[in-house]
Amino acid sequence: MNNGALLTVAAAQYGVEFLDSWQSYADKLAYWVEEAATQGAQVLVFPEYGCLELASLFPAAIYSHLHKQLEALQELLPSYIHLHRELARRYGVYLIASSFPVRISDGGYRNRAYFCMPDGECDFQDKLMMTRFEHELWGIGAGGELKVFPTRWGPVGISICYDNEFPLIARGQIELGARVILAPSCTDTLAGYHRVRIGCQARAMENQCYVVMAPVVGAVDWSAAMDIHIGAAGIFSPVDVGFPSDGVLAQGEMNTTRWLLAELDLHALDKVRCHGQVLNHRDWDKQPRPAEQVRAPG
Repeated sequence: MNNGALLTVAAAQYGVEFLDSWQSYADKLAYWVEEAATQGAQVLVFPEYGCLELASLFPAAIYSHLHKQLEALQELLPSYIHLHRELARRYGVYLIASSFPVRISDGGYRNRAYFCMPDGECDFQDKLMMTRFEHELWGIGAGGELKVFPTRWGPVGISICYDNEFPLIARGQIELGARVILAPSCTDTLAGYHRVRIGCQARAMENQCYVVMAPVVGAVDWSAAMDIHIGAAGIFSPVDVGFPSDGVLAQGEMNTTRWLLAELDLHALDKVRCHGQVLNHRDWDKQPRPAEQVRAPG
């Protein structure tokens, strides 16, 4: 039962499949959402780029071509958004759809995560920091606006994969009122997984907040954009009194397809921000700025 302070989140360890129809995709998503909602999840996080399995609905000449698939996927975007909005409304949950490469008005693309709400409303967060693959090879550009999204438990932020490796992005969301940051991810090496995970844990520690990491997992041997995905979901907390000593509230099993659920106690978060052994959240603005502490020699 929601008492205003307890929030159950679900992070997907999501396997990409070769689909035979749009209906098979819709059925798959409905199964995933129903499974999490039945277990009591109230906020569901799907990973970065999990939507790329939809490229398999097109001929091989498209799904095996890095750029043609981006153009083709646009015709599915309205149905994609509608499906996730309907699932969020049907099950009464807040739902982050797997981020989608969306073509914008100038012809460029953005890596966009849609946030769907129980009342049917929908908004989005664009990825702000692009990896070399996205920028140099795929031609996907950076978004320019940092947002938070309303829930019954207060605002939440979305930081997509690489964004979690940059402290000021999370800090901006925290200063807009977020106590929970949702982190869809997609990493194809163990090092990449650890970079994002370390970033998520650092953001949780330095902001005394929760961070929920949801990855793509498994091998994809048919896609020009996806190959091997390595990762595990993780739900991270402050490292202080009342929380796990390593800041890991829940940890999924590597490279398995499943949900990872955890209950977040927001009152405990507020308490540690006032009475913790350390007060990272409060002390952020006390940090010396480089210009204040570094002087040129001479």
